[in-house]
Amino acid sequence: MSAKRVLVTGGSGFIGSHLCERLLSDGADVLCVDNFYSGEKRNVSHLLSNSRFEILRHDITLPLYVEVDEIYHLACPASPVHYQKDSVRTMKTCFYGAVNMLDLALRTGAKILFSSTSEVYGDPKEHPQNESYWGNVNPVGIRSCYDEGKRASESLFFDYHRQYRIPIKVARIFNTYGPRMHPNDGRVVSNFIVQALENRDITVYGDGSQTRSFCYVDDLVCALIALMNDTGNDFTGPVNLGNPAEFTIIELAKKVIEMTDSSSEIVFKALPQDDPSRRKPDISLAKSALNWMPRVSLDEGLEKTVQYFTVGIGG
Repeated sequence: MSAKRVLVTGGSGFIGSHLCERLLSDGADVLCVDNFYSGEKRNVSHLLSNSRFEILRHDITLPLYVEVDEIYHLACPASPVHYQKDSVRTMKTCFYGAVNMLDLALRTGAKILFSSTSEVYGDPKEHPQNESYWGNVNPVGIRSCYDEGKRASESLFFDYHRQYRIPIKVARIFNTYGPRMHPNDGRVVSNFIVQALENRDITVYGDGSQTRSFCYVDDLVCALIALMNDTGNDFTGPVNLGNPAEFTIIELAKKVIEMTDSSSEIVFKALPQDDPSRRKPDISLAKSALNWMPRVSLDEGLEKTVQYFTVGIGG
C-alpha cells in the first residue's frame, strides 16, 4: 500500500514544521509548501534528508497543481507583527489561499483541514468561548485583515462543503507556543522569553490582567491529526483546539522571569487596539468528538521553549 500523500501549506512555519515532522514519523509522504514570508527554511532543514519529504516555494494566492490525498491548510501570517505589516496581502492570503486550496481539494478529491483561529471570536463577550458563539469582531480595525480574513475563509470552506460535498475539517486554534516560534513575531510567550534571557524589560501591554490560554505545540499537532483522521466525515467542525487553563499576562511574565532567573523588570505600555481582554476555549466538543485534550502543562511547555530560545540566543 502506497504512503498517504499530504500537503502542508505554511509547512515551514512554527506549527507547520512540527506537523510535517509528525506526519513523516507516521509514515506519510509530505509536501511542504511555503513562500517564506513568515516561515523559515531552518524549521524544516532537518527533514530534507528524508526521502518522503519535499519542499516547494510557492505563494498560495496563486493556484497550485499537485496530486495529494490530504491538505492541511495552515498558510497565513499569524502574529500581529506579520499580518499587520501588509494587511492587504494578509487578506488576500486568507481568501485567495482558501479558494486555491479548496479548488485543489475539489480537483483531487482530497480531504482538507483549515487552520482557523480563536481570533474569529474577537474580543469575546462570552466566556469561555464555544463554537456556537459568533464573536465580537471589529470589521474595520487594524486586526480585521486577519480576524475577518479567517472568518471569510471559514465561510468559504462551508460553502464548498455544502455545494460540492468536499470533506472539510475546520480547527479554531487558540494561543499555541513552543520551540521554533519566531523570536520577533510579537507573540507574548516568545516576547517574554527573549526579553528575559537578555535581561531586558519585559513589556506588558495594558495592566496585565487580560487572560490567555496557552497550548503547547505538540498537543496541538496531535489535535490537528486527530481531526483530520476522524472518519466521521459529517463532523466538519468548527472545533476549538487549545488549552483551557487560563492565565493572566502578568502571571505569565512572572513565570518566565522565575524560570529564566532573569533580572528583567516588568514595564507597562498601552493596550493595542481591539486586543482581546479574555481568551479561553471551551474544548468540550474536541473532547467528545476527537477524544482529545491537552496534556502538557504550562510550566512543562515553558521549560522546553525556554531551552530552545536559550540555545538560539547563545545563552
